Amino acid sequence: MHIVHVHIHVKPERVQAFKQASIENASNSINEPGIARFDVIQQVDDPTRFILVEVYRAPDDQLKHRETTHYQKWRDAVADMMAEPRFAVKLTNLFPADQGWG
Repeated sequence: MHIVHVHIHVKPERVQAFKQASIENASNSINEPGIARFDVIQQVDDPTRFILVEVYRAPDDQLKHRETTHYQKWRDAVADMMAEPRFAVKLTNLFPADQGWG
């Protein structure tokens, strides 16, 4: 599995629009064959902060995801919603090796 946590800080006045766009993107993303899991998580004590938890079957599947229409629509829609540039942390799971996703 290829796991990516995308950390996002959104402008306060854009939180609702960001949530809507991100949920739409995630709803389409989970139908991609290379995606095992795609979560949109909002921080409780600071609702302007989000983490996208993306679990891909292989590293190339992340590249395929970025070529989809729904990802490109999300990327363009949320660009001006960011309070600061988003950043990603790439991870690999050590245990259990098979989470039963997908």
